[in-house]
Amino acid sequence: MNSSRDLNERSLQLLKTLVERYISDGQPVGSRVLSKDSSLNLSPATIRNVMADLEDLGLVHSPHTSAGRVPTVSGYRLFVDSLLTVKPLNANELTRLHQGLLGTDDANNMIGVASRLLSDLTQMAGVVTLPKRELVCLRHIEFLPLSHGRVLVIFVTNEQEVHNKVIHTAKVFSPAELQQAANYLNSVYSGRNLEAVRVAVLKELQDDQERMNQAMLDAVKMAQLAFASEVDADDYVLTGETNLMDFSELSDREHLKKLFEAFSQKQDVIHLLDQSMKADGVQIFIGEESGYQAFDQCSLVTSAYSVNDQIVGVLGVIGPTRMAYQKIIPFVDVTAKLLGAALNPKTPTP
Repeated sequence: MNSSRDLNERSLQLLKTLVERYISDGQPVGSRVLSKDSSLNLSPATIRNVMADLEDLGLVHSPHTSAGRVPTVSGYRLFVDSLLTVKPLNANELTRLHQGLLGTDDANNMIGVASRLLSDLTQMAGVVTLPKRELVCLRHIEFLPLSHGRVLVIFVTNEQEVHNKVIHTAKVFSPAELQQAANYLNSVYSGRNLEAVRVAVLKELQDDQERMNQAMLDAVKMAQLAFASEVDADDYVLTGETNLMDFSELSDREHLKKLFEAFSQKQDVIHLLDQSMKADGVQIFIGEESGYQAFDQCSLVTSAYSVNDQIVGVLGVIGPTRMAYQKIIPFVDVTAKLLGAALNPKTPTP
């Protein structure tokens, strides 16, 4: 990666102008346009020389069909790290985010709303991971009998999140037996996170069956059914991926196929978002920096969101490398803060 210290002020100004113009128009930028837009009193010949130097440094390149130049990933990186002027959100944008995220008490609905707001407000793809299950604590569980060997599981997590699930049991339980099972599980597992509950339940089934009476064994088996899928693979909500088809640089059929396969299979996106869990503030992957070929023409701007001062998930915007970073960065940053505040009723919203 090239440092801004390698370039003089004139070269940096021209690079900044070139990136901003290319982000705006999507067309290679020529020396005449740079001469007009840069507010520098330079001749086209001087600008061409500077462009040649920037090309030698790997910051811009010339498409075969044009005399103009476009930024490389290194050029974008230098622009984002050293030359970018972030624009704060306007009052209408802030109001829309506030009203959207604070208009519901349902945590799962908030995740979907956050993804949709990011997509709608940026006209790109919005992505939000579900809160990490290892950070979700069991508060209370109940079992209600249904017909045909089915049981309705109702369990409360964290402060107020209520979940419902129907499980199929090998035997038919009476209401009294279900109440006894719930009492046992609440006494043993209440206050522990779901991942720890799943691990403990599996251990009990494997190691401790001999010391368990039938009622305890039935309770643990029902807990295994209730929580098995609740702590499985990480997941996320993705909205507006079809917006990406509107950008010419992403419209190639084969590229779109790879991109949408990555969205469908999820592992690559989850891996990138997990990296952002460890970052401080907004993190940006530009093009091949992601390490995944499907995202070579894309940028991902992310930020973690927190509940009770613990990072529980990540959200972000996926778009072309020529996205308007100065607008996308504050959208992602503010949405992450608002989502964390909305998920934690004890925290006043920003």
